[in-house]
Amino acid sequence: MTFSMRDLDQALQGCGQKSGIEIWRIESFKPVAVPKESHGKFFTGDSYIVLKTTASRSGSLHHDIHYWLGKDSSQDEAGSVAVMTVELDSALGGRAVQYREVQGQETEKFLSYFKPCIIPQEGGVASGFNHVKPEEHPTRLYICKGKHVVRVPFARSTLNHDDVFILDTESKIFQFSGSKSSIQERAKALEVVQYIKDTYHDGKCEIAAVEDGRMMADAEAGEFWGLFGGFAPLPKKPASSDDQTAESDGIKLLSVEKGKTEPIEAESLQKELLDTNKCYILDCGLELFVWKGRSTSIDQRKSASQAAEEFFRSSERPKLNLVSVMEGFETVMFRSKFDSWPATSTVAEPQQGRGKVAALLQRQGVNVQGLVKTSSSSSKDEPKPYIDATGNLQVWRINAEEKISLDAAEQSKFYSGDCYLFQYSYPGEDREEHLVGTWLGKQSVQEDRESAISMASKMVESMKFMPAQARIYEGKEPIQFFVIMQSFITFKGGVSDAFKKYIAENEVPDTTYDAEGVALFRVQGSGPENMQAIQIEAVSTGLNSSHCYILHGDSAVFTWCGNLTSSDDKELMERMLDLIKVPNEHTKAQKEGSECEQFWELLGGKSEYPSQKIKKDGESDPHLFSCTFSNENLKVTEIFSFTQDDLMTEDIFILDCHTEIFVWVGQQVDPKKKPQVLSIGEKFLKHDFLLENLASETPIYIVTEGNEPPFFTRFFTWDSSKSAMHGNSFQKKLAVLTNKGMPLLDKPKRRVPVYSSRSSVPDKSQPRSRSMTSSPDRARVRGRSPAFNALAANFEKLGTRNQSTPPPMVSPLVRKLYPKSHAPDLTKLAPISAAFAARTALFEKFRPTPQEAPNTPSSSEATNEAEAPKPTSETTEEESMNNINEDSKEDAEAEEDSSLPTFPYERLKTDSEDPVPDIDLARREAYMTAAEFKEKLEMTKKEFYKLPKWKQNKLKMAVQLF
Repeated sequence: MTFSMRDLDQALQGCGQKSGIEIWRIESFKPVAVPKESHGKFFTGDSYIVLKTTASRSGSLHHDIHYWLGKDSSQDEAGSVAVMTVELDSALGGRAVQYREVQGQETEKFLSYFKPCIIPQEGGVASGFNHVKPEEHPTRLYICKGKHVVRVPFARSTLNHDDVFILDTESKIFQFSGSKSSIQERAKALEVVQYIKDTYHDGKCEIAAVEDGRMMADAEAGEFWGLFGGFAPLPKKPASSDDQTAESDGIKLLSVEKGKTEPIEAESLQKELLDTNKCYILDCGLELFVWKGRSTSIDQRKSASQAAEEFFRSSERPKLNLVSVMEGFETVMFRSKFDSWPATSTVAEPQQGRGKVAALLQRQGVNVQGLVKTSSSSSKDEPKPYIDATGNLQVWRINAEEKISLDAAEQSKFYSGDCYLFQYSYPGEDREEHLVGTWLGKQSVQEDRESAISMASKMVESMKFMPAQARIYEGKEPIQFFVIMQSFITFKGGVSDAFKKYIAENEVPDTTYDAEGVALFRVQGSGPENMQAIQIEAVSTGLNSSHCYILHGDSAVFTWCGNLTSSDDKELMERMLDLIKVPNEHTKAQKEGSECEQFWELLGGKSEYPSQKIKKDGESDPHLFSCTFSNENLKVTEIFSFTQDDLMTEDIFILDCHTEIFVWVGQQVDPKKKPQVLSIGEKFLKHDFLLENLASETPIYIVTEGNEPPFFTRFFTWDSSKSAMHGNSFQKKLAVLTNKGMPLLDKPKRRVPVYSSRSSVPDKSQPRSRSMTSSPDRARVRGRSPAFNALAANFEKLGTRNQSTPPPMVSPLVRKLYPKSHAPDLTKLAPISAAFAARTALFEKFRPTPQEAPNTPSSSEATNEAEAPKPTSETTEEESMNNINEDSKEDAEAEEDSSLPTFPYERLKTDSEDPVPDIDLARREAYMTAAEFKEKLEMTKKEFYKLPKWKQNKLKMAVQLF
């Protein structure tokens, strides 16, 4: 018996046809659709069906069906909703994965749909009692345990040192962090605080963070403890049943027939134990699986689901989760429970539309060329590089412990027996970005490989870990590498000393490329900026009807085009031909099926060769994992529905894209772990956690926080201001949550990558164009002496703000967390010595010498004329007049300074016993002699450098804020 969409309940019909989430609540054993604005709101007395539909890169739809059981829902309702999910799965094609979710024990995948959390409310419809109407705003206490948030009794005895708690009051939300809780737990809890603020307070309430150990002297801590009746020592956390893991007697496999289970005895779990005509239950102790054969009926599948519910009740494990899978669409977790699982056992998805027609015709012997588009006929199938192609490239060939720089003409010609190191610099969002990488040839020796990786790591470290680092093997190059190299040629053999020594010691034939010998090159690529010529074995079996080739030998050059190649393929071949053949050498074009005898003789004779295009691994949907690495053991946890906020600065993450992986390293990661980052990536490939047959040669990128390249950020909705923040995860999120961390108003947009060709020899005399403007030097502010203006100008960036307005008030914490905000950046301030020197020089300019003629313009006037800002095209006439008026006033002040009388330093001090009367107190230094001013300035410099570093920075800040 088959089950179609029209056989479903009317509320479920037509579901799962587009990406998104659909939810139904069970009322009187019938599904009722939940409106989108109520998604994420669950009641403890109800049961729900949640359908998640996801569109893959190929366009096919995948479904995950969850049924959620509230803690107060009935057992009959649980059995009923389990049957509904079986029917829904069958109507959707039988390929969905079904999950049983129990309140408080939900899977990570389910919780990822409702980030940051779900907080079930009391009440229910299906269980027979009404929803509980909330009071005005009761005080509620929550405990955050991982990604689960549980409401607990509002009592001081509930608190402990190990967890993070959230106290929600009418006007304020407190987060209490136990002294033993981690920074990551505290940061995640802040996301829950934000959720409560938005959900229950309409985004209008105060936020307070209270740390375990703060006494009543702290205002917020005092307010927090006052709600509990005063401070008292916290009790030790009691061991709860939720914290204890259920013991398992090992994995058990049970067959299900007519609602009854029968254990299967076997020495080891093999895939062959599963019969396609039956259903099975796999008991793993902490989790339960139901496996359904492709040939089973809908009644058999319903019976298996009911047997699983009965199994929960009889085994006294009602809180366990259940995952139900169909043969051919098993989850990674299910397959990992077996000792062996054939990689080819996955059932292929049915073809649709034109592809299905083509498959049927092909079986009947019909030529289907042109019916289905090939990858070579459309550039849309080629992945985008997401890297600017106009940067500067440097390449070195590794020769043992040394690196040999390559000329521009040789930078894209690699030997398979050698290793190479490259550095690529290209324009980024607001600075120059760099990619440092190694290319390891298939025939290269281990000595050169280790040396290349070591040199790359040292280069990245010398650049303060700002560049992204890539480890690339021949034959697994990513699109970014080919775009950087543009016209890439791989020759057989090698020229390094280590390679020559290896073939000599092992008596291996030397197949190194010889321009005078016979060589066959396969040409591939997607365009002029991405084309390759790969030298292969010069035999006819190396040909393929879907590619173009270049063959040279015996003073002859041949081109060969397969019958399935396109005009674009032939154009690429012509371009690569100019790089391989000797100039002015005659070329003989060969077409498949009409080759000359000399062509076949060079290849050792004619023989059968394939016609299908060589298929490359396609990019799959990315998966993000958090990593824990200790004692050579790697533990990973997948993060579902990931966002940029999931990247914690204290941790290491791996982004698995199948064709390449990224290892992301947070700024707060233990420095001792950073040298092990590449090993973490290699171990991830070795373990193949997703069982996707990852090759050990898969490209690995190492990316550090704050220096993420565009080909990494494309997998996220990326906000570069977040990655530029300083502090730990908790400090960052607290600053944003309390509105102390304000986003940049004029946030620079990421530069759109350019994919055009660059010149082989970059012209360094011409700076690269950037979207940056420079403001003219700001006019001196009234009321300040010229000497003080010179000092201030050296301490602050010109043109950042109007001097007539005070700087924005930013707390010290936020100033540290947001270096790109309007607050001064101490790291960019000029050295104090430069400021003193500028001040001294300018002071001496304003002090006239006896030789100066009275009618000669002073040096200060000349300086002011030279430095006066010229009105731009955008400056209005009124603004220009204002600038002229200001300049005139400042010129008058400067002229006035030059005619002021001089007095001894002791009389100009603020605490002088005989102060000078009737002087401008704001410009005391203008009344000093040049010699005395210089002497006092040198004394001030010596005293300044004796101060601690933090005091020096504080003084710099004071000068800027003055």
